[in-house]
Amino acid sequence: MIETAQRKIVLRPRKRGVHLVTDEILSKIPELGRFDTGLLNLFLQHTSAALTINENADPDVRGDTLTFIDDLIPDNYPGFRHTIEGPDDMPAHLKSMIFGCGLSIPIGKGKPLLGTWQGIYLIEGREYGGSRHIVATLFGCVV
Repeated sequence: MIETAQRKIVLRPRKRGVHLVTDEILSKIPELGRFDTGLLNLFLQHTSAALTINENADPDVRGDTLTFIDDLIPDNYPGFRHTIEGPDDMPAHLKSMIFGCGLSIPIGKGKPLLGTWQGIYLIEGREYGGSRHIVATLFGCVV
């Protein structure tokens, strides 16, 4: 039988960085275990953070990613006009645009079918972005 389920997830606040959030997200979707096949869609409801999938084994990947995107889009860039919310706000919006706010992950036997070395990451663009909200939607065949 085909079913859907939806849940709103609140991630704990984090400082600017590239944060592995796979376990935190999956622990808040108990319905996932019922789905034999399907899709998990994750939608981040913010414009100053992003979601992505990448290497989950070596923490240097997280640090290198942050170094690169902070070098690419620095705070206090003199051409930015949107600065009323602080020097990290417009750079955070651009990082969100580059990485995106949504992911679709296939489901198999109640689990996301991530690759061996893949994890779900929150890219927090603000120094103190606060709690981040994700809408998780499941669609597929249930057991």
